[in-house]
Amino acid sequence: MRTLSRELWAVARLDLAEALRSRWVLFSGLAYALLGGAFVFVGMRESSVLGFSGMGRALLSMIHALLLLLPLFALTATGQVINRAREDGTLELLFSHPVRRSVYFLAISITRYLVLALPLVVLMLVMTLIGRWVFGQETGWGFVFQAMGISASLIACFVGAGIAVSTFIRNQARAVIWILVIWAAAVAFMDFGLVAVMLNWRVTPEVVFILAALNPVQAARMALLAGTSSELSVLGPVGFYLMHQVGSAWLLVLGLLWPLVCGAAWWCAALLSFRRADIV
Repeated sequence: MRTLSRELWAVARLDLAEALRSRWVLFSGLAYALLGGAFVFVGMRESSVLGFSGMGRALLSMIHALLLLLPLFALTATGQVINRAREDGTLELLFSHPVRRSVYFLAISITRYLVLALPLVVLMLVMTLIGRWVFGQETGWGFVFQAMGISASLIACFVGAGIAVSTFIRNQARAVIWILVIWAAAVAFMDFGLVAVMLNWRVTPEVVFILAALNPVQAARMALLAGTSSELSVLGPVGFYLMHQVGSAWLLVLGLLWPLVCGAAWWCAALLSFRRADIV
């Protein structure tokens, strides 16, 4: 166990140094901060006394925007980590030392995940505390923790997808194309495809819901809306159907677990391939 911890820590330190050197960590942190600051600024209004329209609303709007950006951040952070190390000889040099492939794979996955998730968690906590202490706004901690869980689950999903791309696609240029294709399919094409299906065929509401829920981003979005309103009134007739047929609690479970299942499946498939494939 001690040997495993040493291997894991050694590889994690190397990968963290590489991540910090590549500046994408700084970029993602600044993107989080700018997005949070923008929604706080937009939420402010001028009156006789400078007030605030609600930190909860600003936080909800920010998370909705992040549902589109987090997959791209995660895919960008992980989609070239293994194929780049294979091309520049880092893997060959590293595995000349007593480091197991599975430990290396686990270490880079954990490092990339934490570097993406921890700044976002800190930002949400800071926004909640600013709303409470500076603007006197009460934000339910239950919603904050739900938003953290949904965001962390979505990051885990696309970290797994990015690691899979980096493992299966050896060429870095092709990996970039696959990253963009996966991101576009997750945030846009799935919705457009679902609309096209409904326009061309008469499908039951159950089928529409299943097709939508297969998209991890869509599942996370429904879970986020379920966490804000137990009646799902914000979704109109769709919310009425989901409330009575599925329930807000099950939507929340779906949005938390389904992205994790997808990410774990991609990650496990990539791990099996990485353990069997050649280093170079």
